[in-house]
Amino acid sequence: MFYYIEGKVAHIEKNLAVIDAGGVGFSLTVTNNTLSRLKTGERARLYTYLNVAENVLDLYGFFELSEKRCFELLLGVSGIGPKAAVSVLGVCTPESLAMAVVTENEKMLTAAPGVGKRGAQRIILELRDKIAKDMPSVNAQGPASPVPVLGQGKKLADVTGALTVLGYAPQEITAALHGLDLESMSVEEAVKLVLRGSLRE
Repeated sequence: MFYYIEGKVAHIEKNLAVIDAGGVGFSLTVTNNTLSRLKTGERARLYTYLNVAENVLDLYGFFELSEKRCFELLLGVSGIGPKAAVSVLGVCTPESLAMAVVTENEKMLTAAPGVGKRGAQRIILELRDKIAKDMPSVNAQGPASPVPVLGQGKKLADVTGALTVLGYAPQEITAALHGLDLESMSVEEAVKLVLRGSLRE
């Protein structure tokens, strides 16, 4: 229904931002990461997700498309609802969430209020299944088809897997990594660099 809402930030509080767009105040549930990017009185654009359920009509807002994409991925995990997804994204950036899945870091996910060990395990298992489905050639040795980057092996596989979690297609990943020297950066730094490239405008 709404792709984004742009206007002046009229009010902010914990996990809530009100955007004044054309004289209408839109109340959006937001993550801590998005909230940290907002300032009352300044203009902002938030990408939106409308959650429609029985007797519920809630609007969620995200400063970056990558964060919205992660929110939608988390909603696809069994037992994870909007509140839990917002909680996870309150402690994880898109790139750190992807890394938590790729490296099976349950501790990072259980740092989110309301997410226990079983919930963290489901997130890791089901999003890793997405990697297997979308990029079946990814393993500890890296993609079966050579990707023209410096730094092969597990690091390349981890970067590729993280970007797959974030919704990048194989062709996008190949283009984004072309010419990068992975040997000179960490996996998370490489993922951040790709996200800054704004392939998903």
